[in-house]
Amino acid sequence: MEVFAPERDSDNGLSGAIDRILEKGLVVNADITVSVSGVELLGIKIRAALASFATAAQYGLEFPSGTNVETAAWKEAQIEKETCPQCEKKVPMVELMDESCPWCGWESAKAKLMKEEIKVMP
Repeated sequence: MEVFAPERDSDNGLSGAIDRILEKGLVVNADITVSVSGVELLGIKIRAALASFATAAQYGLEFPSGTNVETAAWKEAQIEKETCPQCEKKVPMVELMDESCPWCGWESAKAKLMKEEIKVMP
């Protein structure tokens, strides 16, 4: 008899949902009205955005006043990153395409071609 053990997928659950929301962003538009006998007493319009700073900057969202954009973390967030096809970690795109993944050593075809060209040069 074959026994099946439960598996955990890191992309499922609350942490996976929060990661996806922060990576892609979420916008909520709501119009709320309170009326009695057809007379509008209260009208509220809400527009809220939830995203990571990197995603917000990518889409041009306005940051709260006093946000220090000169920090090292902010500069790190501005670097365009790509997912490594082998280890699935986020790596700066230039490093991943021109060199290799620092986590697993995966090399792109472009990086391999560049290494071969360097070897051929006298």
